Amino acid sequence: MSAIRRKFGEDYQVVNTNRSMTFSAPVKKKRQRFVEKNGRCNVQHGNLGSETSRYISDLFTTLVDLKWRWNLLIFILTYTVAWLVMASMWWVIAYIRGDLSYGGHNSSYTPCVANVYNFPSAFLFFIETEATIGYGHRYITEKCPEGIILFLFQSLLGSIVDAFLIGCMFIKMSQPKKRAETLMFSQDAVISQRDGKLCLMFRVGNLRNSHMVSAQIRCKLIKSRQTPEGEFLPLDQCELDVGFGTGADQLFLVSPLTICHEINSKSPFFDLSQRSLMNDQFEIVVILEGIVETTGMTCQARTSYTEDEVLWGHRFLPVMSLEEGFFRVDYSQFHNTFEVPTPPYSVKEQEEKSSLTSPNPLPVAPTPPSPLLRNSSRVGRRERLLSADNADHVDDQVSRLPSKLQRMSSSREEHLWRGLKTGSALPGGKASSTGDLPLSIQRLRSSSIPVVRQGHPEEQVQLLSLDGEAEESELEKHRLSTAISTLAAPTPAPVQISLVGSRPEDNLPPKLRRMNADR
Repeated sequence: MSAIRRKFGEDYQVVNTNRSMTFSAPVKKKRQRFVEKNGRCNVQHGNLGSETSRYISDLFTTLVDLKWRWNLLIFILTYTVAWLVMASMWWVIAYIRGDLSYGGHNSSYTPCVANVYNFPSAFLFFIETEATIGYGHRYITEKCPEGIILFLFQSLLGSIVDAFLIGCMFIKMSQPKKRAETLMFSQDAVISQRDGKLCLMFRVGNLRNSHMVSAQIRCKLIKSRQTPEGEFLPLDQCELDVGFGTGADQLFLVSPLTICHEINSKSPFFDLSQRSLMNDQFEIVVILEGIVETTGMTCQARTSYTEDEVLWGHRFLPVMSLEEGFFRVDYSQFHNTFEVPTPPYSVKEQEEKSSLTSPNPLPVAPTPPSPLLRNSSRVGRRERLLSADNADHVDDQVSRLPSKLQRMSSSREEHLWRGLKTGSALPGGKASSTGDLPLSIQRLRSSSIPVVRQGHPEEQVQLLSLDGEAEESELEKHRLSTAISTLAAPTPAPVQISLVGSRPEDNLPPKLRRMNADR
């Protein structure tokens, strides 16, 4: 079984040549364009109703917009009808006056128009008068006032018809549409990177040596969309920026130029990727306007690119070359492209990936250790030991006192701690708080309260050296002794209690014993 591929217009269809079995592949539907490649808009207006009269009111523009075949037909018919009508009027005048009956044989009779005997002679007289040929054989006599009036009317009507039809033909012939045919656009548009940015590009060129003055290019994206309110817009037009802010849309079109549209967050193609390009439907309309240098008339050239005419990852071949004394443009390479490495992702996806990639953290310079905080692990260990030992010692001392002394001791401790918090004055005129003391002293604040035990007026604090370093031990002792003396300076003198009884309550004064008994 063999099959061939036949072309039907721009589509292809697979046709089986075996007569016993025939099948056909589905034909791809032709893409409906809004603007053809040659610039013609594929739009037809219908159901105008009473609005058709607007075309008659602007008859001159209507005739100019008509096709050439209709213009020529109207031109020929207008002159033919006008000639026949005016020739008939001259014949009617001759017939009414009886000029035709004499036939020019009576020399004593003066006709309205000399030498007009029939309709052909009347027609020739009209043509000679209208075209100002003036052979001199046929002429109007002075005894025909109606002929003189008709002659004036003929002259006025002929001037109007000539001005209307000849002016219409001249404007139509001088229209810059033909000039637009010498402005060429590339067959396809491409998407690739330029200066590190993803861009949509196409090429435009001028085939004539005459320049386009003040040439400007614009692009429109035509795409169907639906608004958030649910309204469907079948042919929504969106502007594509091709350098309006930078002036790149003003062209000096003496050689082929590549027009570039940068795809960024403001572009309608912000989320367009290579995969979505295959499934999307849109049309890019390109409009090039300028003034023709030779005629001074404004010219406009148009073309369009559909989604299947946009090539992803391509770039145009160069067409300029330097010759001896001039630059040469090779238009054989005008439409050719070649592939270049291009990321298949959209600009939106690339920005999201770059935002997810966090930069490396900056290195932080290490803080040099203080000479007073060397061997911090050992110091911390010593502070924990001191705080634990003294906490047990203080708890044991407080538990051995009577309840009255326990309350007195606790009130003194609270008063001293409140003074430390408020920053009481220290010897030497400097204010201090617990934040200014070492950690070990802050934890041992309760042990600095003087408690009478075995006749000793104040508590003795002993520091045990946990390591063999003499300098560190001396420094720690000096700091602790200074803090203890500061805390012990403003405290009142301790109460002396002699222990003579077997129980602690027996050694108390009578007043305190009564107070304990009441409790």
